[in-house]
Amino acid sequence: MSRANRRQFVKSSAWAAAVGVPALARAGSPNDRIRVGLVGLGGRMHSHVAALVQLKKDVDIVAVCDCDEPRVREAEKHYPQLAGLKLARYTDQRRLFDDKSVDAISFSTQDHWHALQTIWACQAGKDVYVEKPCAHTLWEGRKMVEAARKYKRIVQHGTQCRSSPNIIEGIRRLKEGIIGEVYMARGMSYKLRGHLGKHRPQPVPPGLDWDKWVGPSKMVPYSNFYHRRWYWVSNFASGDIANQTVHNIDIIRWGLGLDTHPCQIQSMGGRFPPAADDDADTPNTQFFGCRFPGRNQLVQFEIRHWYTPTEAGMGDQYPFVDHSSVVGVIFFGTQGYMIIPDYSSYRTFLGPKREPGPFAHTPGEPMMDLEHFQNWVKAMRSRNPKDLSADIEEGHLSTAICHLAKIANQLGRTLQFDPKAERFVNDPEADRLLTKEYRAPYVVPEHV
Repeated sequence: MSRANRRQFVKSSAWAAAVGVPALARAGSPNDRIRVGLVGLGGRMHSHVAALVQLKKDVDIVAVCDCDEPRVREAEKHYPQLAGLKLARYTDQRRLFDDKSVDAISFSTQDHWHALQTIWACQAGKDVYVEKPCAHTLWEGRKMVEAARKYKRIVQHGTQCRSSPNIIEGIRRLKEGIIGEVYMARGMSYKLRGHLGKHRPQPVPPGLDWDKWVGPSKMVPYSNFYHRRWYWVSNFASGDIANQTVHNIDIIRWGLGLDTHPCQIQSMGGRFPPAADDDADTPNTQFFGCRFPGRNQLVQFEIRHWYTPTEAGMGDQYPFVDHSSVVGVIFFGTQGYMIIPDYSSYRTFLGPKREPGPFAHTPGEPMMDLEHFQNWVKAMRSRNPKDLSADIEEGHLSTAICHLAKIANQLGRTLQFDPKAERFVNDPEADRLLTKEYRAPYVVPEHV
């Protein structure tokens, strides 16, 4: 551990001890209402709020937090469902974690913040809902799992397909052999992004704490490009190889019963065509393949950001949520194939003529946010992480595949990975990419 990391670990440990970690959150009693704080008042938080307000029998939204003060001040303007609620308002999430009247935190923030804020919240005795992908590096994901287990917290990962009744049915049928023996699974995310623009430094807007926004990552000058295009900037996220991909990789893991990391990974990609007016630095075109120990199956995935044909009916006959993208999973079997083209349906096609078989579909392709938050509440009541549809360890295993693909592409060669050790096999160069340098005082601790 570096000197800076040791100093931050001491500070974090002292803070956790001062706050105190209760043996059970207030949500442990079936007679108590669960008091939830919201962190990260951006676009995705609309889905969190919409789901949580429908759970008013069990849940009270009691606090909002963002390092952008105008967003906090005007929360009801952007989220009308919050009107009339008595909300505590914070611009520093550590102060929210100090609030012992809050039982749980719902995070909708940038990828580079997910690990540290989840660890801090667990240390403060809060249950957590954290958006996908759960971590910015593979090592961070393991630290999140360790924090959830150490502090006995209920941590739900935002891969909400796990809570879809239709997809649950489809995975059950897959495992029962509806398409025979499954020999391969393929996922895809073809979303039209185009060129994303340039970083043009400018003054930080009034009320935005840019230091807190950048947090654990390398400090860079403010620009609206970073503030709005962070998904495609490696300093803050992993691009589409983790953004949408983690949902579909999670379905593949679930369907194939993969409960460990892959042992062999290949990947190739980049930004095609290159453009002088585009400062995004994560691949817009990439594919990867991996194999798992003891399994005679292949897993493939591909992303594209430009125009593309449909695949297996996905994107035209069976549209994705936005009706313009080609996103989904194909399971290939010895008697047919199954597609999962959105967040809430599955379809099967059997025999040499690909005749339609069993399927389940919900019109409108809903994203299953309500069901996923209902599941989180159920697990907070039972205090049993096994009740979660997407426990943080499942999130870590799925996100880790995305990070392994990212590393294989960065190094340009096939990688061998030791799933138990979570290290590459005799490959120090690759091992260095399992984590990153943190900017004090926002350091993910070695010991949570």
